[in-house]
Amino acid sequence: MTKVTQGTSVSFHYTGTLDDGSVFDSSDGRDPLQFTMGEGEIIPGLEAAFEGMNLGDRKTVTVPADQAYGQHIADGVQQVPREAIPDDIPLEPGTKLQLQTPEGQTMVAAITEVSDTQVTLDANHPLAGQDLTFAVHIVALG
Repeated sequence: MTKVTQGTSVSFHYTGTLDDGSVFDSSDGRDPLQFTMGEGEIIPGLEAAFEGMNLGDRKTVTVPADQAYGQHIADGVQQVPREAIPDDIPLEPGTKLQLQTPEGQTMVAAITEVSDTQVTLDANHPLAGQDLTFAVHIVALG
């Protein structure tokens, strides 16, 4: 099999960059990333870019935020009283917390700010609201 179609197993190397050119992720020095076309295992805009590509192909594709991690949602940022955070959790920006919604769902939020009285939590994906550019190279198809 040499062409990517629905159900194809795709292994690829990639470098992901932001609009300013900074690298946010790369498979450099690691095993290639593998997914099955049509299974929704990677972000939708990147998966769509593989349709019809061939073994060995290289491509650079820009994925709009709506087809990556979505737009940044203001309601995903909440301030909670500092005393609502258990004492054993470090109150440092970047610390990730696992939270439970009133409906019983589990979600992850990162601490973004800490004051004397409040802790700001952001449940948005760190790349939400950003267009992402990927340079990809298909190394195996199955």
